[in-house]
Amino acid sequence: MFLLAVIPFYLGTIGGYAYFHCEEKDINAKLQAVSSAYEALEFNIDLKSALVGGVCAFFYSLAVIYKIFNNKVTMPGMEHGSANWGKAEDIAKYKDSKFANNMLFTQTERMSLNTRKTMRNNNVLVIGGSGSGKTRFFIKPNLLQLHSSYVVTDPKGTVLNEVGKVLADNGYKIKVFNTVDFSKSMRYNPFTFIKSEADIKVFVDILITSTKEKGEKSGDAFWENSERLLYMALIGYIWYELDEEEQNFTSLLRMINSMEVRENDETFQNCIDLAFEELEIGTNAFNEKHNITPNPNDKTIEAQPEHFAVSQYKKYKLAAGKTAKSILISCGVRLSAFDIKEVREMTTEDEMVLSALGEEKTALFIIIDDKVSTFNFLANMMYSQLFKELCDKADNKYHGRLPIHVRCLLDEFANIGQIPNFEKIISIIRSREISVDVIVQNMAQIEALYDKQAGTIVGNCDTTLFLGSGENSTMKNISERVGKATISHKSSSTTKGQQGSYSLQNQILGRELITPDEVGRLDNGECILFIRGLKPFKSKKYDYKHHPKYKKTGDYKKEFLFNFEDIERKKEENKDLNIDEYILKDDDLEIIENKRLLQSETEL
Repeated sequence: MFLLAVIPFYLGTIGGYAYFHCEEKDINAKLQAVSSAYEALEFNIDLKSALVGGVCAFFYSLAVIYKIFNNKVTMPGMEHGSANWGKAEDIAKYKDSKFANNMLFTQTERMSLNTRKTMRNNNVLVIGGSGSGKTRFFIKPNLLQLHSSYVVTDPKGTVLNEVGKVLADNGYKIKVFNTVDFSKSMRYNPFTFIKSEADIKVFVDILITSTKEKGEKSGDAFWENSERLLYMALIGYIWYELDEEEQNFTSLLRMINSMEVRENDETFQNCIDLAFEELEIGTNAFNEKHNITPNPNDKTIEAQPEHFAVSQYKKYKLAAGKTAKSILISCGVRLSAFDIKEVREMTTEDEMVLSALGEEKTALFIIIDDKVSTFNFLANMMYSQLFKELCDKADNKYHGRLPIHVRCLLDEFANIGQIPNFEKIISIIRSREISVDVIVQNMAQIEALYDKQAGTIVGNCDTTLFLGSGENSTMKNISERVGKATISHKSSSTTKGQQGSYSLQNQILGRELITPDEVGRLDNGECILFIRGLKPFKSKKYDYKHHPKYKKTGDYKKEFLFNFEDIERKKEENKDLNIDEYILKDDDLEIIENKRLLQSETEL
């Protein structure tokens, strides 16, 4: 920039030479001579003209220095912040022209499910305290969009009853996993999803994480790792050696219950020890060692010293008798829920076919108890396996993108328990046509459950919908996210007396667009919406009654309530059919309705 000082020096020298060498004394004539010299740009120099050029170059350099050291950015009207509420035109280009292809956020704001159009993920963080309308204003309207397969955490079971029929009438397969009333649940067997030795390790990690008590911190790693070894050994044996119908928690529990340990007799072998020994050395060597006369009808096992289950079991057996007994007690406590007959029966076989959710429109309702969390670990386990199954199906069969979007509405997210690696899952599912709606009462719930990973989870939700909360940290967080605005403040002062005076002062100040206390006083019909890259929106909550399909729901008429017994009745009538064949379809519902109409006419 300083090299450009040559230009003012050059021009100053030309002008100075013409001025001092003009023979006329009149100032106008001298200026005319300077003008003519600039037109000709004829360069002549002497001492006086060089001084003029030097002065011009000097002042130019001063101007440059001043500019460099006083380069202040001025933003009139935004000195303290530029926050303001979003308008209709801000969201317009992110909406899909077809109403059904949108995710519904507020009465006026919605966004296309097509991430290529919006350049944002479809993960949503919904924050709303008790009574703020998380189910009525968000979950139900979005289920009625019918644009995806849905996985819904249903704490009270009411969502299934009230919108299940709409989904079934529109061709959805309805699947129900009920941890409150086991008699109204389909079966779910986590063992079904084991396809490799690596899956066994993943399954064991899920089992241990899912069965941790809420707020429980990791204790001595030795005991937990010892449990892992035993689980991997037993589950490996079950997966490799038992028939498919025996691959379930019932078999695992029986094996653990059969593992007698004698603290004072290290040489004692229980029946499970013997089973693993036979697997390691083979049936012939085993019979010879224990003087057993072989039965020709018995299965002969070849020696497999490198067997996955054997290698894990040998590591477990390094523990002394007393230690082994403690490990077995820990396993018994962890699996105590399976001592209940109904729980064992519900997990003996699988009717869920989780990977099918990305291939055909399905609605899976996971009903959990909102009062006690005894069996919520089953829902946690299902979600963990669901994400893995869907991602594997997308990667291995559909080149990384499922044909049907799968949307998981995780109501009462904190009560499900910690889903293993959820902070990683939420960051990778977008490209595979999977999204999650994390629904909590306040920010403190996520922080308590996921600790340092809570920020990662929140950060991977491009949309946040605040429905109302009175929790202090949440109100402060929402206020800070909205930001500060610049306001004009007028103040006046009056001095009374013989020489009274009056002054008026105008100041530019900064103020939160909405303060934490104002967030707490937000009208119950209003909400605040954040979408990454856009201004925040302060809008009316979506009116469920205005949805085009509302009049087909059980909320509108009791006759539209979904009846799980209809599925169970058809299931009994078609015992030999595949699970997918007894899910109610449009034709089935029409037949049922016609029968009801005929019965009514007959009675009339």
